[in-house]
Amino acid sequence: MRRVSWIALLLLSACAAPRPVLYPNATMQMSGQGAADAAVAECRRRADASNLDSSQGRVVKGAAGGAVAGALIGAAVGSVSGNAGKGAQYGAAGGAAQGGVHGLFRGKDPGPVYKAYVNRCLSESGYEVIGWQ
Repeated sequence: MRRVSWIALLLLSACAAPRPVLYPNATMQMSGQGAADAAVAECRRRADASNLDSSQGRVVKGAAGGAVAGALIGAAVGSVSGNAGKGAQYGAAGGAAQGGVHGLFRGKDPGPVYKAYVNRCLSESGYEVIGWQ
């Protein structure tokens, strides 16, 4: 059940993130939409590997931070009732969900350095980015 929740949260964040819009130049016309999508995915993967600020990173960081805070609070509350372990589990799950949702709505737009990295990567492959949406 928890695995499904994490996967759904990550898929939702991936769908919500803005993507570069490519101008239909000669490279785009010759390569086709499938190759262009693959180039965008590769450039985004490289930007992510460089630890640049992306909206997905904010969701994951928010979920991780929420899980830690929730586990601490849950353990404290659980220790009062005599079951700190269960309290920590429930607190971590609730905190991760809250932190992930907070990270999702805090900002869907990738940071300016992330966008510049992806734009340049695509430009070096012959694509022209005209904006993000």
